[in-house]
Parts: sequence; C-alpha cells; structure tokens
Amino acid sequence: MTVQGLFSARANAAAQISAVPRVAIVGRGFSGMMTAIALMKTVRAPFHLQLFDPNSSVSGGQALASVRASTILNTRVRDLSVSLGDNDDFNDWLCSNAAFRAAVPAAIPGFRQIFVPKEIFSDYVYQRFSEALAARRDITVQVCNDPVVAIRRSHGHRFLLESANPANPLFDTVILATGYGLGDQDAGEREASPVRAQRLVARPHAVLLGSGIRVVDQLLQLRDSGYAGQVTIISRRGFLPQSHTPNSADPVFPAEALPESLPDIVRFIRQACREAEEQGRSWQSVMNGLRRHARSLWRSLPAGDKHQFNRHLRAIYDSHRNRLPEAMHLRLKRELAEGRTVLRRGRAGRRGLSGLFFTPAGSAAEEVIHAERIIDCRCQAPDLSAPLMQSLLSAGLAMPDELSLGLAVNARGEPFLEDGSTVDGLFAVGPLGLGSLPDIDLVPEIVSQAYAAAERVGERFYPQVKAV
Repeated sequence: MTVQGLFSARANAAAQISAVPRVAIVGRGFSGMMTAIALMKTVRAPFHLQLFDPNSSVSGGQALASVRASTILNTRVRDLSVSLGDNDDFNDWLCSNAAFRAAVPAAIPGFRQIFVPKEIFSDYVYQRFSEALAARRDITVQVCNDPVVAIRRSHGHRFLLESANPANPLFDTVILATGYGLGDQDAGEREASPVRAQRLVARPHAVLLGSGIRVVDQLLQLRDSGYAGQVTIISRRGFLPQSHTPNSADPVFPAEALPESLPDIVRFIRQACREAEEQGRSWQSVMNGLRRHARSLWRSLPAGDKHQFNRHLRAIYDSHRNRLPEAMHLRLKRELAEGRTVLRRGRAGRRGLSGLFFTPAGSAAEEVIHAERIIDCRCQAPDLSAPLMQSLLSAGLAMPDELSLGLAVNARGEPFLEDGSTVDGLFAVGPLGLGSLPDIDLVPEIVSQAYAAAERVGERFYPQVKAV
C-alpha cells in the first residue's frame, strides 16, 4: 500500500519515489510510529518512507468509545506527548475529545496527572501520524507486511532489506524500531493439554510469569472478566511494581557529586530517598530525579559494575521506575493480602501436560505447579540471535552492548562499531538500545531519540535545508 501525502495525485508517485531519498522503518509499534512522525515533522524536503512490519495494521488502537479499558499505561498523560517541546499535546488532544471528557469529568479542566488505557494512547499516536502525513504533500509512505529477515550493505552506502518480496528497492537510511522484537504477538499465552489440566486441578488455577506492569495488568483483567480461581505469579527476583504517588511527584535529586562505585551509588540513592521522605516529599520524586542522571551514571560505571547491576539490581530498579497507578497498586495489595494471588520467587521451567515445572529460589528441587492456564507476561530482551540481528552483527554493521541486552548505540540511536565509529544511515530507536541508554524503553526518552535521529537523517539528505 502506498500513500502520497493525502492530497497528491497517484500518477506522480512512481516518479517521486525514484527521485528522492528512501527511508525504511522496521517496526510499526510506538518506536516506529514515533520515528515516522518525527521524520515528517523534521525533514523539510521530499523523501519516501516505507514501513515494514508483519502486523497487518498500522495502529493497534481502538476507538475512544470502547468500554474495554485494558492495559493501563504506567506513565501520566503529562509525560506522553509525541510533540517535542510541547508536553501538553496529549492532554490537549484528550481535552478536545467530547467522549473522553464525558467519561472522565473529574479530571476537567485537564488530564495531565491521570493514567489512560493503551488503546487511547494508540489512537492519539495514530492521529498525530495521520496529521503529519496530511501536512506533507511531498512525502510518499508505503506499508509492507513482509517480515524483514536481513539487512545488508549494497551499492556503496545504501541498504538492501531482504524479505519475502524479492523486488525490495535499496534504501538510503534504515531505522530499526523493533522494540523487544517482531515475534508472534499471540505467543504469550499457551495452554498445554487444558482437558487433562482441568482434571488435575481441583480449583481453577492460573500461573502468570513476570514481574512488571504487564503481569499486574493481566491479573486485573482476569479478575475483571470474572475469573475467580487461584493465581500464582512467578517472578525470578520476587519483585512487583511499586506505586505512583496520588499526585505528581516532581523530580528532586541531591546536588552533591555522585559517588563513582556501584555500592556507593546505591547507598547514596537510598539515603536521598530517606531524606526526601523525612522532608515531606516522596522517594518517587528522587527516582524521577535520578532519571535525569541515569545515562551519565551508566556511562561512568566500569563493565564489572554494569554486569553486577544487571544481575542483582535491575529488578529492584525496574520495580521502582516502572510504577503502577495507585488504584491498581491497591488492588494488587488486596489480591496478595487475601491470598487469592500468591507471589513466588524462582525460575519457571518447561511446561508439562498439567502445568509448569518450577524451581523455587534457594532450592535445587524442581516441583510442578498444576494449572489449567499459563500466561507469559515477561518482557524479553531483544533477540540478538534472530536472523535480522545476526545479519547486522555478521556484516559488521552493529555490535551488542556490554550486557548483550541489545545493540550498542549512541543517543541518536546510531549503532556503535568496535572502533567507536557509527554506520552512516543506520539507526536503532527505542528498546533495542536499552543496554546503552537507561530508560530508552520509556515514552519521553523514545520521543527525544526519534527527533534526534530524524534531525540527523535530514542533515544527511539535505544539509542545505534547515530542520525545524
């Protein structure tokens, strides 16, 4: 499918495509759509954009009128703007929607501090994408549902994307925006022989794997749909998300110079949290302030400290930065207090005919947790063994970060090579760079990176044209 602006004649499409730079974005989740918006708003000269993703739809959002409030985003409206420099853009979009204002009247005149379902945010992103495209008569956008299996350098500094379509053209710029991967979206829930499982389980029992926002959201969705059975949450480290404050927690952080070693940094942050609470603020304010220092702190740590953080502290850090809206956290606490939901720390193993093999923390003995339903809510790191990633690594176009969580990238998403240089025209935006850029899986950081990458693309194509 090819779209040229919203006002251009189709007859000119083929000629324009061949005459302007070509950009490919692999992935149409938030990172991909955000990068497309940034390109259309930043690169002020013609280009052709092709979006690759095996998903058939551009946006997974549903109508605002939907009564199904599924996944609640764990970030307030004030931090979800896709407009760089305008933090109120999402809030203004919500205020302009009569149906939403009627459904959430208590937040009027503004919605900056509330949390909204993911579907509403998807609708907002897709509308901003559509508006950016409508404003650019000189841009052609093509959507391709073929999965990209390899990216290769060809004909000088251009790139060839290999997919099921052998006629794919060459691209001047390729932007990887695959998030945590482009796998099967429905692979999360698998039921092994549900009939036999039902015979062995006296009471309905569901097992949820994970420790983040997704596992809590899945638990609450089960309850909202009428599920009354027992639920067991299996977490490798035994941590679940902490709570947001009822109101905004403005960032605060001590002004003194930070220590250099990881143990000293941890003690420093804990002390800062205690002092903030003693002064009538919250530890959440300190964590929000820490985000402003996270990248410089990460760069300053030696490799050994980074590995130690990833093994022992990342789960704690994630549970404090990826927080739950207070109402959801209260429901989670009730579930655990009443015993309807049990949190077990340990390692989930293979799945059997009647449930899941499980090794509790501190034990070498494996046991079976009988369940008729097993739902995997874990957020996996990008799969560097996937053919697409392997094509980049084997061709010397990218390298893994120090922890092999993804690709080593700079702030603009340009992959680093062994000698510290970057590949001109190749970018990895969003969670692919999580091992290099802490918090690059959060919306504000992805927005900033997408605009930085778009500005660099504009400089490459049209150095004489000033980006806006």
